Amino acid sequence: MIETPYLLFLGDAPDMLAAKVAIGIRDWRPDNALGQIRLPGCGADLGLTEMTLEAGLEAGAKTLVIGVANRGGVISDAWKEVLVKALELGYDIASGLHNLLRDEGELVAAAQMHGRTLHDVRVPTVAYPIATGVPRSGKRCLAVGTDCSVGKMYTAMAMDAEMQKRGMKSTFRATGQTGILITGSGVPLDAVIADFMAGAVEYLTPDNDADHWDFIEGQGSLFHVSYSGVTMALVHGGQPDALILCHEPTREHMRGLPGFKLPTLQALREVAMTLAKVSNPDVVVAGISINTQHLSDDEATAYCAKVEEEMGLPTCDPYRHGADRLVDALAAI
Repeated sequence: MIETPYLLFLGDAPDMLAAKVAIGIRDWRPDNALGQIRLPGCGADLGLTEMTLEAGLEAGAKTLVIGVANRGGVISDAWKEVLVKALELGYDIASGLHNLLRDEGELVAAAQMHGRTLHDVRVPTVAYPIATGVPRSGKRCLAVGTDCSVGKMYTAMAMDAEMQKRGMKSTFRATGQTGILITGSGVPLDAVIADFMAGAVEYLTPDNDADHWDFIEGQGSLFHVSYSGVTMALVHGGQPDALILCHEPTREHMRGLPGFKLPTLQALREVAMTLAKVSNPDVVVAGISINTQHLSDDEATAYCAKVEEEMGLPTCDPYRHGADRLVDALAAI
């Protein structure tokens, strides 16, 4: 078990988008987010108390969480001085990066010397099966996006929270490092061998009560040439009964791919439905989630209304406005 609460390490993240792991913990498990620690030049600021490692320990922090999701998942040399010092002072360290803590000799040696634990949450711990496509009982909802990091996890968590509030049966199923650090369990899908990814999603979302909804944490985008494979595994392995389309309207290009424009929501609906019907012919698009964090209140309201009129589907920012209408749409299925 990863001990809480956390001190969130933002390193030299260039912007807020790169600190999405820490942001997710701050927003969904605020009691676990005691403060933040940053390196010079860091472009992210979560608005948490700025702490030294020593101050974090005095405040009660148990684990230093690497809250950065950089391209390629690399542990920078610039970080190691802080990480080694944290172990020396008595922190455990948790990371969801592809570059594993346990592969860093300096960190392993420091952890062993000081009796601390390195948590690599992006390491599969189960021998997942190959997907079979056999229909499963219960219901499943998957958020799919026009790009990476557009709010798919927030959408799923907001909908799950609304269902729980109503006394309905639901479970959030984490498939990435942020979701796993928030909930404490899940499948690190992009670290699973490709042949077993869809099977891992089947494993994560087993048979359930007929009125139970699994909210599957989305990953990547079918239109993102770098990360479409993991999205495909979610679409087929998840056998979703409902899709929620997710979009961030201020993006000028796909994340990390300046030569690629975002697809339209119409294109996303067409492609996602075509692929999802392979594993569940009865799948529907139930609604649209708009990430309006960079819009004013008036702009957000107007944009959601415009999309709803164009697409004929309930449209909102479930984190900003609440997930009521999206959950209503699922309840009607």
